[in-house]
Amino acid sequence: MDVEERLNLIKRPPTEEIITEEELRELLETTTHPKHYIGFEISGLLHLGTLIICGYKINDLAEAGVDVTVYLADWHSFINKKLGGNWENILKAAKYYEKAFKFFCPKAKIVLGSELYHHNDEYWKDVIRFSSHITLARNVRCLTIMGRSEKEKLNFAQYIYPPMQAVDIKYLGEDIPHGGMDQRKVHVLAREVFPKLGWKKPVALHHHLLMGLAGPPRIKTKDKLEKVIAMKMSKSKPWTCIFIHDSEEQIKKKLLKAWCPERQVEFNPVLELVKYIIFHEKKEFLVERESKHGGDIVFSSYEELEKEYIKGNLHPLDLKLSVAREISNILDPIRKYFERPSNRKLLNVFKEVKIIR
Repeated sequence: MDVEERLNLIKRPPTEEIITEEELRELLETTTHPKHYIGFEISGLLHLGTLIICGYKINDLAEAGVDVTVYLADWHSFINKKLGGNWENILKAAKYYEKAFKFFCPKAKIVLGSELYHHNDEYWKDVIRFSSHITLARNVRCLTIMGRSEKEKLNFAQYIYPPMQAVDIKYLGEDIPHGGMDQRKVHVLAREVFPKLGWKKPVALHHHLLMGLAGPPRIKTKDKLEKVIAMKMSKSKPWTCIFIHDSEEQIKKKLLKAWCPERQVEFNPVLELVKYIIFHEKKEFLVERESKHGGDIVFSSYEELEKEYIKGNLHPLDLKLSVAREISNILDPIRKYFERPSNRKLLNVFKEVKIIR
């Protein structure tokens, strides 16, 4: 595979930003197997935005010859009070995340935070070295990477989170740190600070954040990225989130309630599912309709679907029902995998902390 083919794989959706594409091209020209990583906090059940969207890009990178790593950030999860801040529960849930990513991203190396940090004096020295090059104010501006506001009252450990995540890049994926657009700030910070320490300047890769099924939030901001982050699919709002374990009936119920105004494309979460998931899996999308409403219609591209939707030639209800069918079919192998008794047991930890739905 030549550099152009590798580059196109990495650039294709759901990639939204590469900082910078020129640096990525140079990296691919000079490095056979660049090192990548993406980190995940261990919290609730995985959903379309975490396992599927992230997994698509991990698999694209692997196909492009990149050494891919999925980092299960148990320390970061504890710092950010996930699963009640109970370390035992976090480690139990990490086994579930490991199983899911091994299934969906078979070429990825899985690393647990405790394995990286245990007896690693040099890592902690590097955290201090990195921290000495940033101000407290600069650090605070990065707190949004952990879903926290600059105005929140935080404990001191939470202020260590951004420097730790930045230094993780050096140890896990020095060439290509990867995350959603909400992780942009810490990656930019790493690109600024690493050269001052004589460390390799990484190429940051950011994928699209899949929207939740609710309507756009009422937040006062002109920053489109802030609005996108506020709208992202989140397990903390299960009624707006499609989990990888949801049955076809559960998916259908959620989509029937989804925000999907007629003719409106911008910030339409149902159309997003078609664009980023269905057309990633299939070359055609069948919308089933009664004959009195025009009969079944097949779309060969997302752009074709969007044009018809804007014209009002496709009703939201027909769209929702067909999207529910396709998403359920895509998730079916994953659902069946976790129906195995040994895998199903891994979900018990979420029932114990009462966040399974």
